[in-house]
Amino acid sequence: MTKRTEMISGKKELILRELEEGTGAAMAAAVDRSGLRSGLRIWFDDLDEKHGPVADLRPFGLKGHRVELSFGNFSGEVLAQIRNAVPEDIDLARALVGSIRADVEVETPGQSLAEWNVTGGTFRMTATIRAQEHPQEDAAIIATCRDVIVPMMAAMAELIGYDVIEEPADDEVPAFEGAILRSVVKRRERNPRNRLLCIRLHGEKCAACGAEPRLTYGDAGSIIEVHHLEPVGLLVKPRPYDPRTDLVPLCPNCHRAVHTKRPIPISIEELRNLIEACRD
Repeated sequence: MTKRTEMISGKKELILRELEEGTGAAMAAAVDRSGLRSGLRIWFDDLDEKHGPVADLRPFGLKGHRVELSFGNFSGEVLAQIRNAVPEDIDLARALVGSIRADVEVETPGQSLAEWNVTGGTFRMTATIRAQEHPQEDAAIIATCRDVIVPMMAAMAELIGYDVIEEPADDEVPAFEGAILRSVVKRRERNPRNRLLCIRLHGEKCAACGAEPRLTYGDAGSIIEVHHLEPVGLLVKPRPYDPRTDLVPLCPNCHRAVHTKRPIPISIEELRNLIEACRD
């Protein structure tokens, strides 16, 4: 086997690390040598590859990668969960896939990319990445993970319903006023896909001071935080958060600073003015 055909299978640990950090879910993978070129089959660790979505990553041509997402032969239970996904989860899943770089060719055979839906076990989603200068090197593998596999698998996680928090009903608190509201708020607050999409859309640059932690700290710089423009605690009733309009990235310092004012935090514009005043 040549170095070229080993390039993906030999990056298994790197790929798993990137996907787990990006999706917030534990992942598993196995080398697949069934084709002309070896590849890597990737799935959620709490599901084996026969019972849920699987991303198959392989070389494409001389300078590219191809990722095909499909479902195992015994995915009936997971597919049933996906069919019960609520509209906001479907919208977020589509937005995650829609955030894939424009130069990556993404296809869902028989469906439009804007309104794709997992209708059954025959569902396929294919992404082709071309014109990578050195596709065998770590940087290219990491780019494929972050730009393609992470949003695809994160979309599946959203549809399956990972992170739904079921709080036990408190006999002393009416369920309508207490348990349901806390459950929904915690889901929106903790959902790693909201954070992922916010950062994919807005970048890792602080919306207030302009700091970019990765440029300062390198690999230790994945510390950007996500700020809710409308505080969760002030919601009259639960509502889904749209990462495109309701969330912004802030560095840890600015995030702490906006919340020094309660109950309504300092606005991003106000904080920018404070920063400018201190710099003058």
